[in-house]
Amino acid sequence: MKETGDIPLNLLKEDQAAEPRVEYARRREARTAETARQEQRFRKVGILRLALLAAGLVLVWFAFKGLAAWWLLPPVAAFLILGEVQARITQERRRSERAAALYEEGLDRLNDLWAGKGETGERFQEASHPYAEDLDLFGHGSLFELLSRARTRVGEETLANWLLAPATTQVVRARQTAITELRPNLDLREDLALLGESVRSGEDARALAAWAVAPPWNISQLTRVTALFLALLAVVTLILWIAGFGVIPFLIAFILGRAFTYHLREHSERVISAVDRPGRDLTLLSEVLLRLERERFKSPHLVEVRAALDVEGLAPSKQIAKLNGLIDLLDARRNMIFAPLSAILLWPLQFAIRIERWRQSSGPAVARWLDAVGEFEALTSLAGYSYEHPEDPFPELVDGEGHFEGEGLGHPLIPEARNVRTDLRLSDELVVLIVSGSNMSGKSTLLRTVGINTVLALAGAPVRAQSLRLSPLQVGASIRIQDSLQAGASR
Repeated sequence: MKETGDIPLNLLKEDQAAEPRVEYARRREARTAETARQEQRFRKVGILRLALLAAGLVLVWFAFKGLAAWWLLPPVAAFLILGEVQARITQERRRSERAAALYEEGLDRLNDLWAGKGETGERFQEASHPYAEDLDLFGHGSLFELLSRARTRVGEETLANWLLAPATTQVVRARQTAITELRPNLDLREDLALLGESVRSGEDARALAAWAVAPPWNISQLTRVTALFLALLAVVTLILWIAGFGVIPFLIAFILGRAFTYHLREHSERVISAVDRPGRDLTLLSEVLLRLERERFKSPHLVEVRAALDVEGLAPSKQIAKLNGLIDLLDARRNMIFAPLSAILLWPLQFAIRIERWRQSSGPAVARWLDAVGEFEALTSLAGYSYEHPEDPFPELVDGEGHFEGEGLGHPLIPEARNVRTDLRLSDELVVLIVSGSNMSGKSTLLRTVGINTVLALAGAPVRAQSLRLSPLQVGASIRIQDSLQAGASR
């Protein structure tokens, strides 16, 4: 048996992972039972809160009869505490519900009922790409939909790029080793799937990375101190006005603050507008980083990915969480109730300065962190696919001229009951294969089977075959007929 690094390929030890269908069903039932337990806890706590509410109403009645009002404090405090308990129970129940749904989706994939239920990746479809459309890489029932478990856009983009461009032999072997290590780690994949809300992150990785390294706004110490001083001055004079010392000092302080803000408006508005789009939905990205920071790996490629997150000072997850917190506080200016106070405190300017300082200190590392998250999620997606198809081997890459030797080749998007397995060999002895036959005889399916397995192989994934040996190849496919009289195009 061939090994790469310290981890044997094409092997799932019995003590590491059960048969996927059995394990998914077991975990689904366990998470469903946990959901039922949480519902029972929620109802019991709800009954206690109702009892406390009733007791509180009785004590209110007695308070009107002369009972000391402080008797109300214990039931009110207990009522509020139990409210927090109910909120935590609700979170745990939602998590177990999502976990049960996760394994239900896994069973759907194993039962060939997955098409149309996942992320299709249609935004990655390129009409000019040499094989993406013909090999059904993206769209409803596509290879991307079958493979992707990514929660972030950067993870989806990384996986899509792997499918769109073949990797070198060295990179493919490194990915195979990493996937083999990740394959039995169901707990890790469950944790990643349950991070944050049930929706995928909407953050634009490229926009975030570009914003992080944009030309800086050189903020002097005097600017920062002046902004804080004018905000404090406005608050103090406002308090004095309320206390009866007159409105003039407050108006002067307010006008000075507005003038200072106007003077810096070009810089502050540039910061705010630049961060507005790429800074959305960073909570999930922060949580994925935190989960990755906790992991320790053995395969060289995973060790390298994890090492990208080793920094001095705050960890990347905390840095992204800090940026997310600054953006949330900046967004408070949009609250109509808070808007007057926002104007007094120079709120947008204060947080534009803080966000810009964050960018200058942490921005240069953002692209590296995003690359690590994307690589990790893409590897995790392929590891999940490998776990669900333990009979699918990793291909063997060979050096030299064009070579393709597959036994028992099947199409990964066709249910096994309808999959017609094929043996095929191309080498320096047989460089061209002409396929002919009647309509609906399987010619295009054969071509797609060869093409899509080559794409999988050169992305580092297992292939639908009994075995596959191939050299580094460039895939091209023109199978679908696409004519357009309007565009004057024929393909």
